[in-house]
Amino acid sequence: MDANDRFRNFVRHPKDALQHYKINVPQGLFRTCPKCHAHFYFRKAGHYQVCPDCGYGFRVSAHQRLKMLTKTYQEWDAQISTQDPLQFPDYLKKIKDAQNKTQLQDSVWTGKAKIGDYSVALGIMDPYFIMGSLAPATGERLTKLFERATQQNLPVVLLTASGGARMQEGILSLMQMAKVSQAINDHRQAHLLYLAILMDPTTGGVTASFASQADIIWGEPRALIGFAGRRVIEQTINKKLPRDFQNAEKVLQNGFLDAIVPREQQVAQLQRVLAIFAAQTWRGEQVV
Repeated sequence: MDANDRFRNFVRHPKDALQHYKINVPQGLFRTCPKCHAHFYFRKAGHYQVCPDCGYGFRVSAHQRLKMLTKTYQEWDAQISTQDPLQFPDYLKKIKDAQNKTQLQDSVWTGKAKIGDYSVALGIMDPYFIMGSLAPATGERLTKLFERATQQNLPVVLLTASGGARMQEGILSLMQMAKVSQAINDHRQAHLLYLAILMDPTTGGVTASFASQADIIWGEPRALIGFAGRRVIEQTINKKLPRDFQNAEKVLQNGFLDAIVPREQQVAQLQRVLAIFAAQTWRGEQVV
């Protein structure tokens, strides 16, 4: 069947032709950026999965993000798994689905990694595990990350991506904000560096606690960063908000970020920061 025959067949039997192409043409060849709405061939997103037009970093799994940062790593506390203390309806099924999808027991990967020549305690939250929500298992892994970093005199690099506290575990999820914050304080008292990279989205109790407590806070281009959602705020103050008010660029402008660092530059910039920290530490100086 030549091109003319295929066209005539499409005109005569459009439903059959559409079904044929739906079955035989691969899905996902073209992507749409949720920020600038550019359409592009999926390979143009590249290794770092960013929009070629505006630089927005697409949401990726923790394991994908790990491979963008390092090839040398060791996972910590992989066995810590979330529970169902409130026997919330269908919660265990959601957990199982998220575990199968992300290959994580809960919404954060933690471990020790090499970035360039420097060892760090590394944490990466996964937006595909129930929207990277903070639950008791998440808080336990993050607390242990900072505790081990303190014991081993390691800086911490934490990449956040979260919708906030996971309400299927109620107050136990909210308690993790204080728990992780205490471990961060102990790490700071040991004069060790903590650097956070806020990915899309970083919201809710994560923003209100450990994501905003780092010595250095970076954002990714066009990332959504905030506490409450747009609709909740607008209904509370009875005003329309600017379209960009929770974009990383606006957050930087208002002083809540130190810099916006594109993904493809993060490894090099991290190495520069870690080199400064290491040099000060060797001299016995306090850098934080």
